Amino acid sequence: MSTGKRRVFHRGVKLSAVKRLMAGEPTAKIAQELQVGANYLSKWWANYRRYGAEGLRPAHRPRKADVARLTPTAVAAEVTAAERRIRELERKIGQQQLELDFFQKALRRVGQARRPSDGPGLQTSTLRLRQ
Repeated sequence: MSTGKRRVFHRGVKLSAVKRLMAGEPTAKIAQELQVGANYLSKWWANYRRYGAEGLRPAHRPRKADVARLTPTAVAAEVTAAERRIRELERKIGQQQLELDFFQKALRRVGQARRPSDGPGLQTSTLRLRQ
């Protein structure tokens, strides 16, 4: 006899069921113990794989803000990898700028220290070989 009320499973129960599934326990056994259909376990498992533990909704109906806050773990991992790559490239650009500044200063100093070779009466800076 049904009272018409939905059964509510808290996040801890869902997480426990998902961990048992991950450990290799049969779906039918877990479903029978919790007295739920296997389709519920499949949904919990899919949400866990996609969003992690945050994907196992709390016992209340989620607010739109809660749903919008969830990002798939694969997307989050890609974003993290992209941010890491951006930091690495920015560091390389900074290093290259330092090297460029160094060589520009060195080139200016060499240019200032070099004697002019094309003025009248001045010797060139190259050595002449005696024959």
